[in-house]
Amino acid sequence: MSVVFCNTTPFIALASINRLDLMPRCFGDVHVVTEVIDECAVGGRVKVPNLRMLDWVIPVVSQPVVHTTLLLELDKGEKHTIDMAKRNQADWVIIDEKIGRNLAEYLGLRVTGTLGILLKAKQQGWIDSFLEAVHSMQQYGIRYHPDLVRKLAQCVGE
Repeated sequence: MSVVFCNTTPFIALASINRLDLMPRCFGDVHVVTEVIDECAVGGRVKVPNLRMLDWVIPVVSQPVVHTTLLLELDKGEKHTIDMAKRNQADWVIIDEKIGRNLAEYLGLRVTGTLGILLKAKQQGWIDSFLEAVHSMQQYGIRYHPDLVRKLAQCVGE
């Protein structure tokens, strides 16, 4: 069984298109630090369901950050997600923010993000269109680099 941790933004992005189901389809159970659960509960333009009510979410109480002072530059959810993923020797960390992704990779973690989940979902036939999903998320203010979106869309023939 793989150990997967997820940060806040992928929950918000997938909730914006009503496709949170893609996360457990891709990874099974997902570990989520309480800081991320709290960030998702605050609410905003996109309503994220109570993560504690999802049977595939494993809440994790974080500990004081010990790994690197570089993590201190991140927001609370990212910092604790990466730290607990490292402590638990996670197989994957799902994170979208570039600085967080770079630090997670620097610490030796395997990283994917919302676009990686959509790419796999398209390859598996779980969604009709990678680009349509991305464009729908963008209507909620979720942004990805256009060159990356184009490159990934080409990978699935879009």
